Amino acid sequence: MTIFAILVAGFFAADQTVLNYIPKHDELKYTFGGVAPTHHIKPGTRIVSWTEDCYDGAVTRPDQLPTTVIPTGHDNPQTGPFYIDGAEPGDTIVIHINKLEPARDHGISSFFPGFGALNGTDRTAILGADLPEKVWFYEVDKSKGIARTKSLDGKSSWEVPLAPFLGCLGVSPGQEVRSTIVPDFFGGNMDCPEVHAGNTVSLGVNVPGALLSFGDGHYAMGDGEIIGTAIEGAMNVDVTIDLIKGRTTRWPHIENSESMMTVGAGRPLEDAARVAFKEMVHWVSEVTGLSEMDAYQFVSQNAKAPIIEMVDPEYTVLVKIEKKRLPARP
Repeated sequence: MTIFAILVAGFFAADQTVLNYIPKHDELKYTFGGVAPTHHIKPGTRIVSWTEDCYDGAVTRPDQLPTTVIPTGHDNPQTGPFYIDGAEPGDTIVIHINKLEPARDHGISSFFPGFGALNGTDRTAILGADLPEKVWFYEVDKSKGIARTKSLDGKSSWEVPLAPFLGCLGVSPGQEVRSTIVPDFFGGNMDCPEVHAGNTVSLGVNVPGALLSFGDGHYAMGDGEIIGTAIEGAMNVDVTIDLIKGRTTRWPHIENSESMMTVGAGRPLEDAARVAFKEMVHWVSEVTGLSEMDAYQFVSQNAKAPIIEMVDPEYTVLVKIEKKRLPARP
């Protein structure tokens, strides 16, 4: 039985504890690990909260360049971390995303020099000038479910369907502190559109209490996030946190009633894909009882694998399997 099937019935118990928490700006965090928790919560707690945008709330007008107004090291501020009572290394934290909605009437996307998929970096050196830093403001129309913006010269416009998700969702990595711009085995800045309402995310616990945090609200994003940012914005967040004792989760798992998904991160891009595929092969083997080689064959013929982002210090790939295609356990 999958995690989603085990837990879904228990998420909405009548006696569920609810934590209502809107962080003050000085309570936001800028790393995964290395910071004290804001709250201790019991498994089963529902958190109704809010998180700031990736710009730390510093960009308020289209004529402001993020590199001139965001304090150094204040990218992707996090709400939390939350200490989950009873969580120990070797356990799994389960986050059911109940609801996400834009908390502002506008979203922001920008291009930073040295960041993005189609420009030179310190790892991909080219001769030539950096692309210029630019900012696009999007008007959020919740009634129509769209975000709308104009071209830089104001002569054209376009719309993007709203599809809110959390760009960052992670736990402490354990023996180190990591930046909030990095995805890895602990989750972090995955920039994965599947971290949306209705889905369940599982993360392995690396330190007592797990130290779970979230942030980097995305109102919409195309696969690859190639310019380096989504349509970014503050987010109202409603999640329920649970704990599975004695279950190890090596890399992030995402699940709903229709699909099971794994996330891999790394550079080069093929290493991120290998991580996600390997994790899916092991998960399919666990769920179905197939041998490793049979699970390898099954995943090879059934998986979908979009490139989630290729802009962060580590790239992110998602592997997705439809549950209806899983063979029955003998």
